[in-house]
Amino acid sequence: MEEHRTAQATDPGRDARVSLYADSLFAHLPRADQRRWAQLYLRGLLTTPGRKSIRRLAAAVSTSPATTSQSLHQFISASPWDWVPARQELIRLTNEHFPLRALTIGTVVLPKRGEHTCGVHRRFVPAAGRTISCQVGLGAFVTTGEEDLPVDWRLLLPEQWNEDAKLRERARIPASARYQPVWEHILDLVDSVSAALPRGLPAHVPVVADLSEHLDVGRLLVALDRGGHHFVVAVPAALPVLPADPSVSRAVPGTVDARLGPVGARQFLQRHHALPPRAVTLTASDGRGRQMRVVSGLVRLPGSCRTYRIFTEWRPAASRAPRVWITSLTGRRVEQLTALAQAQSGTRLAVSALERDYGLLDFEGRSYPGWHHHVTLVSAAHLYDRLIQTGALDERLPQSA
Repeated sequence: MEEHRTAQATDPGRDARVSLYADSLFAHLPRADQRRWAQLYLRGLLTTPGRKSIRRLAAAVSTSPATTSQSLHQFISASPWDWVPARQELIRLTNEHFPLRALTIGTVVLPKRGEHTCGVHRRFVPAAGRTISCQVGLGAFVTTGEEDLPVDWRLLLPEQWNEDAKLRERARIPASARYQPVWEHILDLVDSVSAALPRGLPAHVPVVADLSEHLDVGRLLVALDRGGHHFVVAVPAALPVLPADPSVSRAVPGTVDARLGPVGARQFLQRHHALPPRAVTLTASDGRGRQMRVVSGLVRLPGSCRTYRIFTEWRPAASRAPRVWITSLTGRRVEQLTALAQAQSGTRLAVSALERDYGLLDFEGRSYPGWHHHVTLVSAAHLYDRLIQTGALDERLPQSA
């Protein structure tokens, strides 16, 4: 990525491309000065090496960094501009130039100091191996088959942020922003992306998400089903399920009869997979093939007549059990389903790129609008680089540019 940016820095058409792109994203801003600061912030994210604090962005794009820094801070943290139209344009551009294979939900943990930054709370983070103060964001990523492009975001507000009026006022949290469970945020992201597409989210594009630590995942599955959205979702191993066909429980010796009640999803797969594990070869991000064995079975959820397929990698001797997935795409081959589940790893790589190359973790403000403004511009910078690589922006430039 740094080599790519070095090439851009010597490209005489770069400024014209950034201006054209920023104009399309922020045409809804009512004031010319707002549109100018949006363009400068975007330009700073694209050109500033290393940490992307507002001071460093200002120094990279202006000969008067002190004044520019104040103006950029005002634009990001205090200016009341609406980020939704910019994200809708991100979704539209992504749909126009890239294939939509899946809509994948990614989680980002943003370490923070202090207690007054919007949404900050103490949480155990497995990747860090300890409990830290942080914000947690959920992102909607368009998975193309080759990469993952962020197009929309939600910031999780813990329940303690509902009642502290002074804390909410200081962080400029609107009355409509309250605690919501993760499944509601995901459904909101899906609805938002679908509404921004000319014909909604296509039926063949599933929602991929990891809710393996959320016991209320069943509510998301039911809501997605009602909305006509297919899904591939990692669920808790103990998610209660029943055989889709009650006779299956009597066909496998030693299993529990479905009439006696549901069993956990992992337990079901251990007991009810009548066929041997299926060998599947997946291509990793580095191009190498990875072989695995996968078991699956058809189930329904208690109280529902809908049939789903659950599946997992078969590793009986593993010290850490693989995730169990559930999908509404019962007609897809196991190889296809496993590849969709692996889209989560691509989203994690995209989050790492946003943190490393685009300053996702570098916002220093405390306000709720500021967080949303920053992540919107980070997503815009990421998409800009992808559009440059495809030559899509060159097609829109006047021939003299």
